[in-house]
Amino acid sequence: MHMPSSDLHEIIYVSTLADDTPVRAVADIAMQARSNNHQSDITGLLVFDGLHFCQQLEGGAQKVAAVMARIQGDPRHRNVEVLHQGPLDQRRFRRFSLGYTSVEDIELLERLQRLKGQAAIDGFVALLSGLDLDG
Repeated sequence: MHMPSSDLHEIIYVSTLADDTPVRAVADIAMQARSNNHQSDITGLLVFDGLHFCQQLEGGAQKVAAVMARIQGDPRHRNVEVLHQGPLDQRRFRRFSLGYTSVEDIELLERLQRLKGQAAIDGFVALLSGLDLDG
């Protein structure tokens, strides 16, 4: 019996847009990530507040780790910090290879950045309740 969720992992990280990267580059980041994620069967959500990113990635453990390594090496991101990584029972974002939303409150992601492990998961899930992911 095949259990597809047995290898399902998630990573939640935060980072800061590099000083020399224009905000308009975020659209390019999201567009390229959607394409790459679709090919790798990765889903997730990217939240951007104009300065900080928070992203949740979910998929096969090796594929998610490979994406995270690319992000950590991307000069458009600085201060990349993994808040949580581990197994996931089921996908949170089956509908899209990369959901994208922005928030106005920059303190929201700064607060999330201070959390680790289960507290980071709880903070991320709480953040979702205030986002418009359908529009």
